[in-house]
Amino acid sequence: MTGLSDARRIVIKIGSALLVDRATGLLRGEWLQSLADDVAMLRGRGQDVVLVSSGSIALGRGVLGLGLGVLSLEQAQAAAATGQITLAAAYSEALGRHGLTVGQVLVTLEDSTDRRRYLNSRATLETLLGFGVVPIVNENDTVATDEIRYGDNDRLAAQVAVTVGADRLVLLSDVDGLYTANPALDATAVRLDQVVQITPEIEAMAGDAGSGLSKGGMKTKVMAAKTATAAGCAMAITHGARMNPVRGLEDGAAATWFVAKGDPSTARKGWIGAMKPRGRLILDAGAVAAIRQGKSLLPAGVARVEGRFGRGDPVEIVSPNEEVLAQGLTRYTSVEASLIAGHRSAEIEELLGYPGRAALIHRDDLAMLAHLE
Repeated sequence: MTGLSDARRIVIKIGSALLVDRATGLLRGEWLQSLADDVAMLRGRGQDVVLVSSGSIALGRGVLGLGLGVLSLEQAQAAAATGQITLAAAYSEALGRHGLTVGQVLVTLEDSTDRRRYLNSRATLETLLGFGVVPIVNENDTVATDEIRYGDNDRLAAQVAVTVGADRLVLLSDVDGLYTANPALDATAVRLDQVVQITPEIEAMAGDAGSGLSKGGMKTKVMAAKTATAAGCAMAITHGARMNPVRGLEDGAAATWFVAKGDPSTARKGWIGAMKPRGRLILDAGAVAAIRQGKSLLPAGVARVEGRFGRGDPVEIVSPNEEVLAQGLTRYTSVEASLIAGHRSAEIEELLGYPGRAALIHRDDLAMLAHLE
């Protein structure tokens, strides 16, 4: 499963060195417009697109006159705060020429390690994509510290791909793929067209050398590939500096494709099903029939709540005769679930004092046991 033509959802990572001219510190406007043309092409085919973009700190350097030296954490955060405005405006203008709307999403590492934040991020991105918006995701460098930051947007892009269930991830880089050795130092180095499995030998081929304004090296790209492919998302590394880099990839530009293991939906359901449950939801017969048909679990179908759990925790889904049917990630705590159990979704606000989500467990967060599917 490689190439882009049959992809449903594509995440594209853009590094600072592609967006910002090293000599001037200014945005490479013509290149960005060519990328916007590529995104419009994908959207025109009905494919969802998420952009994971660096560049806020690099642009903010120029705004604040900080130059190219090493920045303190406080200086980097200040540069990000000023540069992010410029970056968002540039994307809005470039994609707006094609009638596309963009949305800015800033995240930190905690947003993916905490299940509640993870589900909230996922719901926001899914809603944006549902409206036809192109989300522009970046690490929230204005508040992130060394302890919680992703450290490189390759890793962030892979995590975003997992979060939104993408089936393709494209890393636009300053190299055209993974080589058997560093091609700048070894004339015999050969680029790999395809990697089916990331072995220790493959990992050993990756180096750490960064480039220009970018912090990333090949090692982080291989780490990103491990994350993405395990979640059913194929990943490509290709040279991004050329005009229309995504179209170039489609037309056969040099690249390394990492082959996915399965598909995103299967991988995600396997991940949910393997978690240790924190509680149980006992359903009525109508709700059992509904989830077996692939529908979300609504509060009205829950007869009883057992255990103590928080939002985002895994819980068992149990039939009236105590048969475990499935496992899912709950959108409510055990206390909240007990209050709304047996009630229609329209009553949630009255019962809890605030408007909540209609489903107690969304169908995308619900893994049926294999013998029942």
